Amino acid sequence: MGLSIGIVGLPNVGKSTTFNALTKTQNAQSANYPFCTIEPNKAIVPVPDNRLDELSKIVNPEKVVHSQVEFVDIAGLVKGASKGEGLGNQFLANIKETEVILHIVRCFEDGNITHVEGSIDPLRDVEIIETELLIADMQTLQKRIERLAKNTKSGTSKEALAQLEIAKELLVHIEAGEAVRNFSKKDDENFLLLDKELRFLTNKDIIYGANVDEASLLEDNNFVKSLKTHAQKNNAEVIKLCSKIEEELVSLDETEQKEFLAELGVKESGLDAIIKLGFAKLGLISYFTAGVKEVRSWTIHKGDKAPSAAGVIHKDFEKGFIRAEVISYNDFIQQGGEAKCKEAGLMRVEGKDYIVNDGDIMHFRFNV
Repeated sequence: MGLSIGIVGLPNVGKSTTFNALTKTQNAQSANYPFCTIEPNKAIVPVPDNRLDELSKIVNPEKVVHSQVEFVDIAGLVKGASKGEGLGNQFLANIKETEVILHIVRCFEDGNITHVEGSIDPLRDVEIIETELLIADMQTLQKRIERLAKNTKSGTSKEALAQLEIAKELLVHIEAGEAVRNFSKKDDENFLLLDKELRFLTNKDIIYGANVDEASLLEDNNFVKSLKTHAQKNNAEVIKLCSKIEEELVSLDETEQKEFLAELGVKESGLDAIIKLGFAKLGLISYFTAGVKEVRSWTIHKGDKAPSAAGVIHKDFEKGFIRAEVISYNDFIQQGGEAKCKEAGLMRVEGKDYIVNDGDIMHFRFNV
């Protein structure tokens, strides 16, 4: 299990530059003209977690394996993309499989960088993108309604009839300009089936990435203020980042990055902030396995029980689960490792009903 984030935005808002920086790669073209990214870019990035470094100091493993997050960058969307304008719409399918959408919004003035709409207006830009996502959802739903209607005419499927009813209600909701995430019947099992199959774009959590100049990293400019007001009204959150600075961080080692950010008065990079917020929005946590072969982070959902957590490593671990040997992260660090935790009686043996905590160090016993 990993976190997957789809990056969207208008052309020339810093989307591909941000992608380059966030993924620590340079394989997404950045240029001062629209549609410079014409193929979807994907990159797997290790999830920053200082706890792995601390565990490694004690265990001294052969390797360290972080949890992973996938970033998917698509071509810049423009007004009318859903009707074939520009190049963006053909790539929307690439972000259907992602869990979170990172919407990069330009919040800085720069006469040397053209804007596809001719001026800087974050709320207008947000409306353009979100309208295109909404239209894409509407088109997908209309096609499903046509199929369901055919199935119900034959009278062979009660399930199809129930799905058709909820689909029609949802279509009315979307046609009124409302995102799927605001639909009143999201808990209905027939809606859940529709969303599982169709992966509605406007039902995904959104993080707005306000791309600012260096001066606005510490103090919000008016563009950021208006974006934050919009986000608050829509139960979304804004992360400020400066794509130029994020790109500069790529060439620095970890110590230099910390020093650079400290000089700017910034606590963490845009990458760290986005991943932390993405994890929080999806209710994801990490547990660890720690041995001489490797120290490794595993991603699970908050509230998952021990067998389910074991299944992330291998399904056989879940099927044949017997028990889990658990040490809390703080105890492991304070005592200086597994052996001393055992001596101090701080290793617990937990069964199938144990709910895994963030930072647990776990060892599973199973039999298949």
